[in-house]
Amino acid sequence: MKTLTDQLAGYAAYHRDRRNIATHLVGIPVIVFAVVVLLSRPALGEAASVPVTPAVLAALAATAYYLVLDRPLGLLMAIVLAAMIAAAAPLAAASTGAWLGWGVGLFVVGWIVQFVGHWYEGRKPAFLDDVMGLAIGPLFVAAELAFLLGMRGASREEIERRVGPTVVRERGGAIA
Repeated sequence: MKTLTDQLAGYAAYHRDRRNIATHLVGIPVIVFAVVVLLSRPALGEAASVPVTPAVLAALAATAYYLVLDRPLGLLMAIVLAAMIAAAAPLAAASTGAWLGWGVGLFVVGWIVQFVGHWYEGRKPAFLDDVMGLAIGPLFVAAELAFLLGMRGASREEIERRVGPTVVRERGGAIA
């Protein structure tokens, strides 16, 4: 199994333009929340007074994987996913039109933001070459936020050693 650094470096190779990273800090959380909203129906049952939905099952699976890769980031992702599930519950309880409108609408907006970032990058999204990019994207955002806060310096240095520093590119690919 790949390590956290292996996964993040592989993903980061597609995300070296700072504007692309900035769009991912917005777009990925919006997409993840949209998926949580859409998977918050139907309730499959209840456990400890909490409705069990496909969103809960997907969040548990993702969290388990994140915890195997890195305990602190995995715990952060567990908290974020739990908050998203709680925030999605009222939308899932709304009319079918409202539930789908919010879920699909947020999903489309999130992907538009993502593709703007990849336009700056001049490179396709990572998941087109490796479907695991869909699972690593949210963890990449968590790691990038940690880097922005001055945390995880050794991880950041190793990722940059493998794939290079972040830059701002001109549209033709040259570094500005």
